[in-house]
Amino acid sequence: MKFARYLEKCWHQTNVLSLALTPVSMVYGLAVWLRRSLFRLGLLRVRRWNVPVVVIGNLTVGGAGKTPLVIATVRALRNIGYYPGVVSRGYRRQSQCTVRATVDSDPDEVGDEPALIARLAGVPVAVDSNRPRAVDILLNDTSVDVIVSDDGLQHLRMGRSVEIAVIDDKRRFGNGRLLPAGPLREPKSRLGSVDMVVRNGGIASSEEFSMRLTLASARNLISDEERPLSDFSGSSATALAGIADPDNFFRQLRERGIDITGLPFPDHHRYSMSELEPLRGITVLMTAKDAVKCRRVADSDWWEVGQAIDIEPAFIEQLWKLVSGATLEH
Repeated sequence: MKFARYLEKCWHQTNVLSLALTPVSMVYGLAVWLRRSLFRLGLLRVRRWNVPVVVIGNLTVGGAGKTPLVIATVRALRNIGYYPGVVSRGYRRQSQCTVRATVDSDPDEVGDEPALIARLAGVPVAVDSNRPRAVDILLNDTSVDVIVSDDGLQHLRMGRSVEIAVIDDKRRFGNGRLLPAGPLREPKSRLGSVDMVVRNGGIASSEEFSMRLTLASARNLISDEERPLSDFSGSSATALAGIADPDNFFRQLRERGIDITGLPFPDHHRYSMSELEPLRGITVLMTAKDAVKCRRVADSDWWEVGQAIDIEPAFIEQLWKLVSGATLEH
């Protein structure tokens, strides 16, 4: 785990390790190009369906804001009359079979992000590392008329009608190198072939759509009581975050005037009782992604801090145009 964190740190600068790994990155880049070419030439099979498929992903390893954008996209599609379903890999889940995620699902079984999407978006969610199989489950068992894939830009076996890439304004592309010398799964030139680019934070260019994620109210994990974050201003609390960028969560809480002690954990961390027991009897503020994993063992003063997703109206308009006129071109 420590080496993984060190490697991720190296990905955001040019250093001895990234330079040493550059030959391996060149081999990786060649493999990426060859695989994409085989799909493009029809030598590897692409699965296609008679409903639009919207893939939301990013070019880099780690969080960029994909899951909030998936939730915003699903809500937008519902508002314009579609009945969407979501497919996800369910990263770091303990089960291996295809499963449906619901509001009551165990995050250890379905994955923390599918559990969160099922709870916040209220649509059918199928989980499988084989995404086409997950799509088949939704189409066979539900009446969904559009599929949204949480991640999957690089899952080329899954045909798609619309591709949306998310860029985190803070991390962007790191040192700009391909794995393992840098964080890129594909070259930056890949952005030229997607339908929409969404920038999470910062100022979007004329070719991008802007998205901002801000903290909303707090909700008690046991009583479901909702309180504004201003109620915690001037008081002390422990902040728990097992996400890609815990420091950003901690910073936003401090900006609200809350005196927090930050407890950062790796993204998708599965909490043990030995980690959570010392937090009983104190005020704990945590992300929604952590709350789905802690709810079943929660204490009376543990709170989920919600997230407001602000995306420009032009994104919704363009999404409607692309989905309503969808063909499987990618």
